[in-house]
Amino acid sequence: MAQTPYKLPELPYDFSALEPVISGEIMELHYSKHHQAYVNNLNAALEKSSEAMSKGDLGAMIGLQQAIKFNGGGHVNHSIFWTNLAPTSKGGGTPPKGELMQALQKQFGSLEGFIEKFSAHTVGIQGSGWGWLGYNKSLKELVMTTCSNQDPLSTQGHVPLLGIDVWEHAYYLQYKNVRADYVKNIWKIINWRNVEERYAMAMK
Repeated sequence: MAQTPYKLPELPYDFSALEPVISGEIMELHYSKHHQAYVNNLNAALEKSSEAMSKGDLGAMIGLQQAIKFNGGGHVNHSIFWTNLAPTSKGGGTPPKGELMQALQKQFGSLEGFIEKFSAHTVGIQGSGWGWLGYNKSLKELVMTTCSNQDPLSTQGHVPLLGIDVWEHAYYLQYKNVRADYVKNIWKIINWRNVEERYAMAMK
């Protein structure tokens, strides 16, 4: 049975809707070129893997795993990232409430304390990668961590709640090499309502 090709998720706002934090030019390139490339390359790798499986070519299947992980991770990560952001007119930047806020306060002292620690860890990533807030189901607690390149958070055994992309293509056209300014400003458009929904689902 043929694998149904993966597709770009629909962007929940216009390219320019996150300005001035993220320019419309960056958003259009990031979504239409970079994310689309991950989807295209993932589908191509899966098709080759399916052909190799039908031939019983284990060596070829193993050889394709890195391409599936990288491009599949890129697709998974960006699909979460777009929903983790929202224009300020649609609630972007509005602080979280309820159980998520209580958990952040319990583990990090305050929302501000969490943002400070998360930002420092994320800005400090060497090369390309992602900063993540996740949920550990076995420990029943929030985790703050980073992933290299496009490794998905699931490879660490956590449920992703909030991810910040610090690949240069996410900010360079606007912030040049000052990653810290990009990370500082992105909190103005974090869609905490989406993070709350992901947290509620993860705890079920």
